[in-house]
Amino acid sequence: MMLSKLRKQIDNLDEKILELLSQRAGLTLSIGRVKAKSKTSAYVPNREKEVYEHIAKINKGPFSDDILKAIYREIMSGSLALEKTVSIVYLGPAATFTHLAALKKFGSSVKYYPVNSITEIFTEVEKGRADYGVVPIENSIEGAVNHTLDMFMESDLVICSEISLEVVQNLLAKCPLSQVKRVYSKLEVFGQCRLWLESNLPKAELIDVSSTAKAADIASSEKNCAAIGSSLAAECYGLKVLAPSIEDSTHNITRFLVIGKFPSAPTKKDKTSIMFSAKDKPGALHDILVPFKKCGINMTKIESRPSKKKAWEYYFFVDLEGHSENTKIKNALIQLKKHTNVFKVLGSYPAYN
Repeated sequence: MMLSKLRKQIDNLDEKILELLSQRAGLTLSIGRVKAKSKTSAYVPNREKEVYEHIAKINKGPFSDDILKAIYREIMSGSLALEKTVSIVYLGPAATFTHLAALKKFGSSVKYYPVNSITEIFTEVEKGRADYGVVPIENSIEGAVNHTLDMFMESDLVICSEISLEVVQNLLAKCPLSQVKRVYSKLEVFGQCRLWLESNLPKAELIDVSSTAKAADIASSEKNCAAIGSSLAAECYGLKVLAPSIEDSTHNITRFLVIGKFPSAPTKKDKTSIMFSAKDKPGALHDILVPFKKCGINMTKIESRPSKKKAWEYYFFVDLEGHSENTKIKNALIQLKKHTNVFKVLGSYPAYN
């Protein structure tokens, strides 16, 4: 068959796809009107997960599930924008890994606003100037992000969803590698790329800045300097990728949380995050953890932070498998609360692999 005829068939299919997308958009607008009347959130994490799981279930190829997920992410992003103007605040400037995580979750059709600190992310959402915020919570190499944990002690915002992002660090510059005398990035990033830097730039000065995007911004205007950051940062600030994937570990994953004012409904696979402080008595932490064991509830993470209110008083942050509306978890939390001074459910949300 001639190439022109094959392309004509693709054109015909594109017309049908566009017609179906328009029909889908019409239904989205109807759903949006129902949500507006009931004053519910435009973004529904449990429905998002249902769509991804349904597409993966009926997928017969040749596209992979990941490719179809990326396509539907943009379809749902456009649909969300049709319902209302959704604003997402993230740790800026543009092209940080938090920005990349936000794009991975919400797509390109919503509004994004960078701020300078994690505190500002919480504040913008609390005051209603943004619908949702994206914050880092832990890295597979560096551990927990303490600033985010501390903010949950005071905030009434809930965790709505989570994002896992593979962090790929690249050396970015305008000059050749042989001319690099200074390298800008975050202190944690230098730790993640220590072996490569020692082997390839042993004499370069390493300068700590607030973000990898800020590092790229500086490298775009200074001579004989480079930055370590994402490929998106290279694109945004007009830099070349001199060396890709320079991190020491190939399994550098950062987990991010979506914070907002609306809780997520249960799905088939959820997480619940809680925070509590133990009573000051012998065996207090043991007493708190016993209900989880008795109810057969799996804890996937536990972190501690000083309360900053009383010497030697600590808050504990725990992730559990399951949703807080589940009867088993609900009963365990009731028992746990009896042994705490402070107790809070930070949110239940869909768990993503």
